[in-house]
Amino acid sequence: MFFFINERLKQRYPKPHKMTSEKIVTRESIAGLLNKWHKNNFKVVFTNGCFDILHLGHVDYLEKASALGDRMVIGINTDASVKKLKGPERPINNEYARARVLAALEFVHAVILFGEDTPYELIDIIKPDILVKGNDYSPENIVGADIVLSNGGAVKTIPLVEGYSTTGIISKLKK
Repeated sequence: MFFFINERLKQRYPKPHKMTSEKIVTRESIAGLLNKWHKNNFKVVFTNGCFDILHLGHVDYLEKASALGDRMVIGINTDASVKKLKGPERPINNEYARARVLAALEFVHAVILFGEDTPYELIDIIKPDILVKGNDYSPENIVGADIVLSNGGAVKTIPLVEGYSTTGIISKLKK
């Protein structure tokens, strides 16, 4: 009986659960993951952002982006770059906390930090098959589109959920 139960569990859960912190990768360590994924012909999707306070708009967007491929990589701005982009009161959550929360999403396979003004260098390292941003961007203005398109990939935009933004949430909290 015990053997039967263990075999059923192995079939249902073939791999041990991965800790969320293990999904946070570096520029050096992502190369091994990318090689493994490409050997398995997995389509890699990439997007980026601050993701300071995760909300419905983020989850909807990320879930839809992930569905465009087989493996989802999210580049997140470091604390210093968020402060530069959003102002001195941001981020609300530090980069490690933001990375762990994103890594906890089942459809996210890797989270990687970047401190540059744009993720251009990161996109050049990852060379995703599909680059995704919200439809508040036009495809021709998405940073890294030239890299992805020149490698035969695609650049997509996804409709955003109206009424959800980190800035809006922070404004509500201040009232």
